[in-house]
Amino acid sequence: LRTSRGGHDTNKIVDNIQDRGINQVYIIGGDGTQKGAALISKEVEKRRLQVVVAGIPKTIDNDIAVIDKSFGFDTAVEEAQRAINAAHVEVESVENGVGVVKLMGRYSGFIAMCATLASRDVDCCLIPESPFYLEGKGGLFEFIEQRLKENGHMVIVLAEGAGQEYVAQSIKTVDEKDASGNKLLLDVGLWLSQKIKDHFTKVQKMSINMKYIDPTYMIRAIPSNASDNIYCTLLAQSAVHGAMAGYTGFTVGPVNSRHAYIPISRVTEKQNTVKLTDRMWARLLSSTNQPTFLNGNEVIQDRIDAEIINVINSMEINTI
Repeated sequence: LRTSRGGHDTNKIVDNIQDRGINQVYIIGGDGTQKGAALISKEVEKRRLQVVVAGIPKTIDNDIAVIDKSFGFDTAVEEAQRAINAAHVEVESVENGVGVVKLMGRYSGFIAMCATLASRDVDCCLIPESPFYLEGKGGLFEFIEQRLKENGHMVIVLAEGAGQEYVAQSIKTVDEKDASGNKLLLDVGLWLSQKIKDHFTKVQKMSINMKYIDPTYMIRAIPSNASDNIYCTLLAQSAVHGAMAGYTGFTVGPVNSRHAYIPISRVTEKQNTVKLTDRMWARLLSSTNQPTFLNGNEVIQDRIDAEIINVINSMEINTI
């Protein structure tokens, strides 16, 4: 199998499907790929072709909506442990060591969150869904200073999409997008490392040892683990069963631990993101004891928004 980066002509794709007499199309990939699958499915339906279009979720970011998790996520979290362990060993061996580990996660911080929970060596986790600030009471700099006084070292895990607004303010750049239409991210890891170093050396007059680790593609360019191997087999079997049963325009995946056929349109409506009001994020805050970076009003508003979304979802389910 090869990979691609979007920007394709849907009509040409369907033309080739039609010319070659293909009657089953399995499209494997993340949220962008599922959107492409939805377009292909609509064009196939428009032409009244007897072709099954099935989506198979595969992304380490775990940002596909509705399903419990996507293929590749467990392997990525497991591999991320090596980078975190390396950072911890490095900062523990020096005086005032601060380690920053940047992990993948453009809009969803699931890899960073779960890698942090699995590690126990992380002092702070920063994700796109949870805005943070550096200076002032309850800010990141204050927390770093506190941890250095208590332990003499600390490790920060950072999702690549976190703090992009701060980096953009510091570095004047023109917004650029990749072939799939995603905004190209600025390197928040290097930016944060430099900000921490500047603050403590120039403002606090404190000597620190910065260690920056960026594993990037190393966490996904590896063989899948046993859990993902089993999951991949189940996804493949479910997709083929659905196609043979006559279904089309669906994505397969576990919903509440049961494999289901989900309309592609439901999967592409929104992205799966970390909910700051969920217990998993609360467990992380309890594990790291990091600041929430939220004031009371923001917490209340988040809970209200979550309740409204739950009510809307329950109404949609009841009307189906």
